[in-house]
Amino acid sequence: MKEIMAIIRMDMVGRTKDALAKIGFPSITCKKVLGRGRKKVDFSMIQDFISEKDILEASGRKIAEQISETHRLISKRLVIILAKDEDVKKVVDTIIEVNRTGNPGDGKIFVTKVTDIVRIRTEEAGDAAI
Repeated sequence: MKEIMAIIRMDMVGRTKDALAKIGFPSITCKKVLGRGRKKVDFSMIQDFISEKDILEASGRKIAEQISETHRLISKRLVIILAKDEDVKKVVDTIIEVNRTGNPGDGKIFVTKVTDIVRIRTEEAGDAAI
């Protein structure tokens, strides 16, 4: 049994949810998350409004820090799906197919092993609890 966690763009949740339901995975958990990848803050967007010299001075540094802070963490969605080992590839391929734009920020998928699951209501365990 595996847990598949996908960090995706906010506007892709609906399409991802529909695509997963279509392949037989209607049960998902989704939560709002903040994060960032490797991409650094690009200060070129403010070059027309503030010079490099001003960025080094106190008031300009404050503006640059504020822009950096607001661009440091990006709102994303974390989608979590539990799947049997034999279904993992199908789920991962579906998430990639729906979310790939070819641009930075398309997201990441993490697959981890789940040692056990217990359904609280019935106390079913393992695959029966999915």
